[in-house]
Amino acid sequence: MGADYSVWVLEYSYVTKYHKSGVIYGAHNQGYVKLPYCYVLIKGNGHTAMVDVGYNNKEYGATLSNRFGVENWHSPKDVLAECGVKPEEVDTVFITHAHFDHLGNIEDFPNATFYIQERELSKWIWAMSLPDRMRWLMGAVDPADILRTVDLARQGRLVAVDGDRENVLPGIDLHAAFDSHTYGSQWVHVRNDGQQPSKDSWVLAGDLVYVFENMEFDGSAVGIEKMYNPVGLAVGSQQNLLFATEAMMKSVQYEMRRVIPVHEERLRDTFPSRITKNELRISEICLAAGHQSMVK
Repeated sequence: MGADYSVWVLEYSYVTKYHKSGVIYGAHNQGYVKLPYCYVLIKGNGHTAMVDVGYNNKEYGATLSNRFGVENWHSPKDVLAECGVKPEEVDTVFITHAHFDHLGNIEDFPNATFYIQERELSKWIWAMSLPDRMRWLMGAVDPADILRTVDLARQGRLVAVDGDRENVLPGIDLHAAFDSHTYGSQWVHVRNDGQQPSKDSWVLAGDLVYVFENMEFDGSAVGIEKMYNPVGLAVGSQQNLLFATEAMMKSVQYEMRRVIPVHEERLRDTFPSRITKNELRISEICLAAGHQSMVK
């Protein structure tokens, strides 16, 4: 039997020079790295799904984009077209967390049901209510995105998840990572054989890991070969990020290549990839039986 789902990581913009210390905790004065901005397309079992939706390059979304030095932004319509998909065809969206580059394009997916951790939504509303002197918490959040997410509930298109949930789509599970990168981050586990436990599964990690080094860092300084080293940004704690990393790795039997950091530029070297006419990358993580490759 073949895999149930195809999975592609789609770059929609990037930051050419992002401080390495933001990507790897403690990497101070170690220069910059390219940080791709991506979301994930999943197709199979009669569904077209996304993990995150990028940001809208207008109003405060554009302000944040300029602040972070984002370049070469393209809309979901343009990016998904490279895979023969229209945003209107997407029926399910899993939001890993509410930072602007993951949540900002809600309006481009008019027929999708959105899944987010209830804690992620309610705690950002709480953070928005704090005095201005606490505004650091909101540094990567567009308040309008939060309001648009609340409006999804009014439309009947929001599912606020409380913790872990299995088989949101057949063989696709959501796992909470509370008080880690954000208040209610979650990761997506695709069990591509439909089995539990799965021998063919993939983790779409959101920003719980940014790059491979977060999962496999040189541990020689403390006398070991490899260790986890968390991302630089946490509104929760780096400790909780470490335990989230352990949970993700355990779910794929510690086969690191099966945990996908969407901000990792080197996905292009690890998985079949191509560069589109807009100078953006598509990486093909896995291909379901009967599905056409989007990188060849």
